[in-house]
Amino acid sequence: MDPRRTIARLRDREHVSPDELAEFIHGIGDGRIGDAQAAAFAMAIVLNGVSHDQRVALTLAMRDSGDVLNWDLPGPVLDKHSTGGVGDSVSLILAPALAACGAYVPMISGRGLGHTGGTLDKLEAIPGVVTEVSEPDFRRIVGDVGCAIVSATGSIAPADKRLYAVRDLTATVESVDLITASILSKKLAAGLDALVLDVKVGSGAFMKSHAEAKTLAQALVSAARGAGCPTQALITDMNQPLAPALGNALEVAGVMEILTRGVPVDGVPDPLLTLVAELGGTALALGGLADNAASGARLILDAVEMGHAAEKFGAMVTALGGPADFVSRWMDRLPSAPVLVDVLADRSGYVGTIDGTGLGHVVIDLGGGRKFDGDAIDPTVGLSAVAALGSRVAVGDRLAVVHAVSETEALEAAQAVVGAFSIVPDRPSVPGRIHERIGA
Repeated sequence: MDPRRTIARLRDREHVSPDELAEFIHGIGDGRIGDAQAAAFAMAIVLNGVSHDQRVALTLAMRDSGDVLNWDLPGPVLDKHSTGGVGDSVSLILAPALAACGAYVPMISGRGLGHTGGTLDKLEAIPGVVTEVSEPDFRRIVGDVGCAIVSATGSIAPADKRLYAVRDLTATVESVDLITASILSKKLAAGLDALVLDVKVGSGAFMKSHAEAKTLAQALVSAARGAGCPTQALITDMNQPLAPALGNALEVAGVMEILTRGVPVDGVPDPLLTLVAELGGTALALGGLADNAASGARLILDAVEMGHAAEKFGAMVTALGGPADFVSRWMDRLPSAPVLVDVLADRSGYVGTIDGTGLGHVVIDLGGGRKFDGDAIDPTVGLSAVAALGSRVAVGDRLAVVHAVSETEALEAAQAVVGAFSIVPDRPSVPGRIHERIGA
């Protein structure tokens, strides 16, 4: 392979074989190809795109640039991936619920990205929890508990890690082809039997339009299936936070309320648990543990209601270094912020829109996320009691509660939160939580 010719053919929209693309990716992974050529390669794909077969080849080459796990377990190996949104703590409920239903979940997750929170940051809000574990420990926890939520080691998809760093510096992140290969290479390296995808759309998501989300969902499903992994995607709504809390410890508290409370007495699961059940039911059906997604969703709800998911969560927390009594004493164990300030509505009406991206940035400004690589995160700060779309408010009613380190920071955040809500005279139409299924 001559990398210059590969780049030129991509630039000029000439045929490049899947094998040639794979060889280029291997060159990125082993260092033969420098940053300048990697950047030119990425820019050519951003501008001209690739075919389905080429996208699959990119995905598999990135996956195979490092370790690929193999499992010998008495149940299917399942996982879920979300494209990210505010107040999205689905993984913390879904992984133990799937494990309680007989699946094994080796969930390699990420930290906060942009305005969205990261699953690892949320889990590490629990005192003692460490998500960076060795591969032998990862295997042991998955085998013993049934689930483990951990960070990727340097040996998982190293070509993707290097190419992503180049893309981040060269304005080549926004490519469905490269995003697809990047997401799937890490997930498929975990040795999955099936995968469910949560592609979010709306004001709090990276994808703002349904068309964008559908294009990405279709690309992910087709590439994953082309790589041999049964996959379905749900396009889900992120025009309001998925849960009424944003911030690491606050979101864990919301998760524990669901895991320890189960299904509410009125029998209607809240939106977060509803989405967990839909995603989990789809995964169980793909893995052969349920006849269909609907029956699988019922199994997930039963696992939560009967406390089995909470037991799995507690066992995982303990295995990752957290307190053995976390499930029974989570309210005492989670850290909390010293200053709480109510955010009050300045007019009467209905909550018409919520700027989810804006709320995500409020949490980051409070110290709940990273502005620069290496920034420390304060797990206590964030927002709670966030008003829902379509809810009726009067002047002085609470829109949210700010959790902050100081009163000055809390008051600044409160002003920004007010600006993230629009109050309208008539009750707006509220979109459903699930927009569309792809690959069903």
